[in-house]
Amino acid sequence: MKGCIKVDDRKLKILAAVIDEYLRTGEPVGSKAIAQLAHIKVSAATIRNDMAALEQLGYLEQPHTSAGRVPTFLGYRLYIDELMTLPELSQEEKSKLDEMLGDEKTLTEELLVQNAATALAELTQCAAVVTNSAPKFSVISKVEVIPTGKRLYVILLITSSGNIKNKACRLEFDLSHEQLEFFTHYIEENLSGVSVDSLSDEMFDKMVAAMSAYIVTLSPLVKGLYELSDDLRHEEITMSGEDKLFSCEELDKMEVVRFIERKNELTRMLDDTFSGIQVKFGSENDNFVIGNSSMIVSKYRRDGKEAGSLGVIGPMRVNYKKIIPYIEYLTQKITSLISEEDEYTNRLPADQDTVEL
Repeated sequence: MKGCIKVDDRKLKILAAVIDEYLRTGEPVGSKAIAQLAHIKVSAATIRNDMAALEQLGYLEQPHTSAGRVPTFLGYRLYIDELMTLPELSQEEKSKLDEMLGDEKTLTEELLVQNAATALAELTQCAAVVTNSAPKFSVISKVEVIPTGKRLYVILLITSSGNIKNKACRLEFDLSHEQLEFFTHYIEENLSGVSVDSLSDEMFDKMVAAMSAYIVTLSPLVKGLYELSDDLRHEEITMSGEDKLFSCEELDKMEVVRFIERKNELTRMLDDTFSGIQVKFGSENDNFVIGNSSMIVSKYRRDGKEAGSLGVIGPMRVNYKKIIPYIEYLTQKITSLISEEDEYTNRLPADQDTVEL
């Protein structure tokens, strides 16, 4: 039956009008409401027939027999991919986003992205998601062990992409000059110039074996170095405004709980390289456990290379025409700011943790 129905321009126009009305009102849309729109030049009877055809094609559905129709995720997909026209942000809106980002001259990359996520959560009333991508194409440009106190050492690790990691490690035993020199020489020889993508558990197994008689004393340093490298290898996901998912009547609360518990699994969905905006629906992906949901996300870059993702998660019925320009503007702004490497590198954040064994 579906193959016999042609989706002509008129049906597409009606589908777009139905979705626009549903996004605006949240109520099922009937043919009379569409017929009253100025840009729709056909009768209510024709609209009813077209809406019935769109339902047969899977783009609309009727929640109740006597009700109007609402879009399915297939309808949303067609609308977003082919029918929707995005407005330009006004200068006032851009200025407001800039203000919410904060003073770009003093912000670190971490704070810049965090402020962007907070702004998105506030403006969209959705949960904002941020990922810091593993810098797959960068190499370790510097690795040092710095004594900072009695039995306290800081491991400093810097990558070619400007990522700075450090970790304070407290030792159980005094470290001799010979042991420190041995460890420092080993990590310089075996880690400096190594690509982040090639870091592996096997590499650290070899390090443990190479420490030999020193391993008892040096184990906190080895563990600290392993944890720093593990941070570099894996994408980190943070969320802002998770409470907004619980307050949304259109989302199942238990599905939201399961999603938050498993949020790191989002890396599988975000790992594919893409440019521009991506819109994903819970109904399309088994890893996205909130059924009636959508995720709108875009990647930001540093010097042409992928640096992370920024977006929102909410119900399928969100204002795509407003949210997508917000995300596009913020990711382009972040990309521009963090790609000014000469003046920006000095402001990059450093992670600080203490390992006590």
